Amino acid sequence: MTTLEITDNSFLRQFETKVNGHLAKIEYSSQERKVFLTKLVIPEEITEEGFKEDFIKAVLNEIQENNLRVVPTSPQIAGFLRKNRQYKDMLPVGIRI
Repeated sequence: MTTLEITDNSFLRQFETKVNGHLAKIEYSSQERKVFLTKLVIPEEITEEGFKEDFIKAVLNEIQENNLRVVPTSPQIAGFLRKNRQYKDMLPVGIRI
């Protein structure tokens, strides 16, 4: 899969990417220096193998570049972080998944 172009739509509070004309998004809210990832929405038309993982990684990298912490409130994103421990240092102090 090619590198995903992630857009931070701050008005709608979501990270977005388009694949074949379909919009995948991760909704968020932010507070202080934390980003709460609340909902993952991937249209059923996007069937590429490994897209979900690549999309979550791209969003986490975007958040990491801005030196922010991440709080996964979406079960899918929390599950991804459980399996990918290299992102553990992005969690705020006291948050465990």
